[in-house]
Amino acid sequence: MRDRVWLVLPDQLSIRLFFDTGIAEGLRARLGDRLLAGFVGDGSQWAGGSGEVEALDAQGLVPTSVRLPERIRRRVDRWLDGKIGYYPLAIRLNYRHGFHPERMEPGHDNWMLDSSRVGPLPRWDWLERRMESWHYGRWRYVPRALRERMERECAALVLSNVQPHAVVPFLVAARRSGIPIVAHVASWDHTVGKGVIPPFCDVYIVQNNTMQDDLARYHGIGPERVVVTGWPQTDIYVERRSRQDFDVLLRSYGLDPALPLVVVMGNTPTNAPYEDRFVERLVGWWEAEGRGRVSLLFRPHPRDRTWRERFASALKTEGVPVQEASFTDFDVLATILQHTACVVANAGTILLEAIVNDRPAVCVLYDEGAPAGESWAMKNVIGEHYKELAASGAFYSAQRFEDVVAGIERALHDPAELAVERARVSREVVGEVDGNAAERVAEAIAGAVGR
Repeated sequence: MRDRVWLVLPDQLSIRLFFDTGIAEGLRARLGDRLLAGFVGDGSQWAGGSGEVEALDAQGLVPTSVRLPERIRRRVDRWLDGKIGYYPLAIRLNYRHGFHPERMEPGHDNWMLDSSRVGPLPRWDWLERRMESWHYGRWRYVPRALRERMERECAALVLSNVQPHAVVPFLVAARRSGIPIVAHVASWDHTVGKGVIPPFCDVYIVQNNTMQDDLARYHGIGPERVVVTGWPQTDIYVERRSRQDFDVLLRSYGLDPALPLVVVMGNTPTNAPYEDRFVERLVGWWEAEGRGRVSLLFRPHPRDRTWRERFASALKTEGVPVQEASFTDFDVLATILQHTACVVANAGTILLEAIVNDRPAVCVLYDEGAPAGESWAMKNVIGEHYKELAASGAFYSAQRFEDVVAGIERALHDPAELAVERARVSREVVGEVDGNAAERVAEAIAGAVGR
């Protein structure tokens, strides 16, 4: 009997969001034993925190070892996918709407920006529509184990992130079986350059009205199927952490709470390949001019697997702590963002989070020590949604290292200088921050699968 709701979690970004903001807990409260939750990617960090939610072996439903006939079909499907499927469609979407044209290049480490993956067919609109029809259509390979179990027990499919490659078999299987699909779009910039969004899901959950407009404009999804909930990640910032908690945290890093804190938020190696040189220069500045006047803390990007090498100059400098790259320390992040004197970052969601928390911020728009002509940092802020943020005047822009220092000094001297601009951007880009966005997501999902 089909009576189970499958919550499929394909990536650490959305796994973190669903578990650490309470969405999964809210679904459990509403759906009870009907709910099954399964990780397609690495969810080991959250596996122990799923509470009473019954586990779905989502990876086991897409097995690597299958019988020869199925293996042959899978191999053909993968070959076709490389020519007319997931990445070709993502690259063509970028070309069609002008997403990231300055960043795309052959062989880019971020496959969403690797223009060599466009596929061999001409870029004709009617042909690309046929490609998308195949991508989500009845000719796609779906593992037998997934198909049979879904037909046997799944009443509704919920995707914590509707766009990753790994969810395609689940989408195709559910569509063939007529199973309702609830699609969560995981982040504010995912509608404009993070791949196609399937147009056949029953309900889409987004964070703000801009994302709702994007679904209609770029993905052919009408507003009648879209629920706007706010950004669940901001829920953790509504609960205030005390200054005492912040001081205790600083002491755990060996820092003096009496000194103002400048926290440097890292980007990924793909987006900021010269970040190690910036770290080295900033540490040198601190040793020469900042020691005893300001504290410096580095926080690598959660997806930075080489952070020890990239932040080596800070790690070997006494008095300059480096946090471990992690997806699971939301409370630590919230405590820092509520009390730090200044945030230094190159774009990314973390810059928006600093603004939501009314923290003075410096946005680094150049690549320290890069060869002439390199502009990775600037390219990171020219995406469709970042244009609005970049033009907001809600942070200090740094085109060279001297601008970084000047921005830090201005933040320390007058923390309220850009407060009005920060409040305006928070309202316009993020929407309402009331601590209830996760509850609204859980309610929207439960309502959809209940229907």
